[in-house]
Amino acid sequence: MDLAGIDPAQHWGVMAGLARRFDGIHDWESIWVYDHFHTVPIPTEDATHEAWTLMAAFAGVTGRVRLGQMCTCMAYRNPAYLAKVAATVDIVSEGRVEMGIGAGWYEHEWRAYGYGFPSAGERLARLREGVEIFRQAWTTGTATYAGTHYQADGARCYPRPLQGTSAPGSARNGIPMWIAGGGEKKTLRIAAEYADYTNFDGSPEGFAAKSAVLRGHCADVGRDFGEITRSANYNVVIGETEKEVADRLAWMEDHFLKAGIPQAVIDGQLPGIKNGPAVGTPEQIVDHLSALEAAGMTYAITYFAEAAYDLSGIELFEREVIPALVDARPQGHHHRWHLPGRH
Repeated sequence: MDLAGIDPAQHWGVMAGLARRFDGIHDWESIWVYDHFHTVPIPTEDATHEAWTLMAAFAGVTGRVRLGQMCTCMAYRNPAYLAKVAATVDIVSEGRVEMGIGAGWYEHEWRAYGYGFPSAGERLARLREGVEIFRQAWTTGTATYAGTHYQADGARCYPRPLQGTSAPGSARNGIPMWIAGGGEKKTLRIAAEYADYTNFDGSPEGFAAKSAVLRGHCADVGRDFGEITRSANYNVVIGETEKEVADRLAWMEDHFLKAGIPQAVIDGQLPGIKNGPAVGTPEQIVDHLSALEAAGMTYAITYFAEAAYDLSGIELFEREVIPALVDARPQGHHHRWHLPGRH
């Protein structure tokens, strides 16, 4: 619902303007989009722009920020084809693309587009097969794979992505691979084998628990746990005072109602947002994110629901949260924040 109420003719202008803004502010590392075809949490007639088209478009209007999806659904596109698309975006962006990839979950969307809705086990099997094809294509230029769900027979990926051929430190997968999701038996096992980054539960307890599982899988497969950057997503609702925070939450509720989301659905969503680590005054948010960083969360993907309509919360975050986090971090340690110009 990021663009609800905005004339569709203005959508690209709004998204491109946001992308250019954050491209020019070095505190922001990257911008991200959702890979959905229908709106979330329920399908409506509001905008949902296709993620990889946006990747190419953002590549053309920015020159610094990295470009990601949180996250691409493996089964929506043949992985050999998607590897080629991502390699092209990497060339166009001069080596700035990230591959956020997951098994997918939005049943209504799957069925509407004719993908059926296979079991979680099959969706995860597709994820594993697909990331193997990605790695082959990006690091060698060709992919040959005989899987249960996907096959490739000398699929060529030339030119290869810039990353992995000319960028230092990225040869493992070529394009950095984010394995998104916290499934403990399979998803985190795939992450231990293939991921440059993970993205899972960002609550203090959940993050610690998923991290411990990931560490165990890394030990099992002989992977250095420290090689994997652990990230999480956060809804940011910020205000100078608690009243301002409450006012922004009230705006969100009103925005969703105007977009046609039933009150019962909103009531099911808002409590989780209100209790998030990035909801509160700047001081509260700094305390929460600093504690999460100490637990190993070093890449926070931050979402501002009002980005297309109001920059005041983002500006407050830039003035008071980011500097405090940067000042507190150990020498040589990197924070990476993003704000989306999303679907």
